[in-house]
Amino acid sequence: MSGVRVLAGTHKGAFVLTSDGRRKNWKIAGPFFAGWPVYHMKGSPADPRRIYASPTSDWFGQQVQRSDDGGKTWTQVNNKFVYDGETGTHQWYDGKPHPWEFKRVWHLEPHPANPDVVYAGVEDAALFRSDDGGQNWRELSGLRRHSTGRRWQPGAGGMCLHTILLDPKNPRRIVIAISAAGAFRSDDGGETWTPINRGLYSKYLPDPTAEVGHCVHHVAMHASRPDTLFMQKHWDVMRSDNAGGQWTEVSGNLPTDFGFVIDVHAHQPETVYVVPIKSDVEHYPLDGKLRVWRSRSGGNQWQELKRGLPDRDCYVNVLRDAMAVDQLDDCGIYFGTTGGQVYVSPDGGDHWQAITHDLPKVLSIEVQTLASPRAKRAAPPARKPQPKPKRASARSR
Repeated sequence: MSGVRVLAGTHKGAFVLTSDGRRKNWKIAGPFFAGWPVYHMKGSPADPRRIYASPTSDWFGQQVQRSDDGGKTWTQVNNKFVYDGETGTHQWYDGKPHPWEFKRVWHLEPHPANPDVVYAGVEDAALFRSDDGGQNWRELSGLRRHSTGRRWQPGAGGMCLHTILLDPKNPRRIVIAISAAGAFRSDDGGETWTPINRGLYSKYLPDPTAEVGHCVHHVAMHASRPDTLFMQKHWDVMRSDNAGGQWTEVSGNLPTDFGFVIDVHAHQPETVYVVPIKSDVEHYPLDGKLRVWRSRSGGNQWQELKRGLPDRDCYVNVLRDAMAVDQLDDCGIYFGTTGGQVYVSPDGGDHWQAITHDLPKVLSIEVQTLASPRAKRAAPPARKPQPKPKRASARSR
């Protein structure tokens, strides 16, 4: 029978939530790595038994853990990280005079076809790759050595590399995003990188249209149309139809275009989801009403989704890696909150229900579909975003 496995990284450990294809009754296992913040955990698309997780500790440093049985048991796999040709540290401090040390792993991205290949985005911003299931790592140092690197600045959460997108149609293409540097693309497997921030406008920068320095919160794409990217920026929801070569604002009729998450429906590449919050200071929903907004036209025209979500006195946030979708026929949408709630909509956003209310602060949500996904359908023809309704310009905020 079909089913799903929801992987929740939280401030005090990791949890594995499972259900059948109806997604109504849930079993919760955990906490794994109890008491440790787990910034991200993600399963391999190539092997449903394989999961990677990134627990971290102020005392014991950063680990990468791997499960080969769907999260039942875990093994610490990272023995060494290599950067600049040296064996590096992945701890806060180990007493050795290394020229550069990173603080934590923000994002793990398994390869879509090979469960032993996995990428790690870290803080301070750098990208690593392992080809042996997490045992050994090498830095793709062309990114950190980019000529614009001296102009990168940390966002409020640190200078984190939080988004890694692997193009399923072009194995040499990688898209990443850094807060607060912007988005970058490699077309040669990570050796060289190009900033892809044209069209972004950030009023807090000395040059609001600068090549780098933009605070990008998250980037998403659909596997069938990898040249189309959707971005939730510090302010503004953006879209690119040429792999980041040029961005266009598609915030449209959203009540606010500040938020952290953005994701795309599993089978409808023009259906996009965001969770708007009040502002860059007030990180909670408008009027205390938790809402997801959906666009079925790739942006500009947005619909409020609220059935089953709190309608009053809700002041949680949804962090950048805390939304995901499954691959079942009736695509399920999932998100977790800083209040410890995890929600699911088994019908693409029309109706919501809480899986649990009582986890620690949720840092990330990912989903493994425990069934063969539907037969591939031809993607519908690309639709250009419709004319944007009148709204206050991002430049005036």
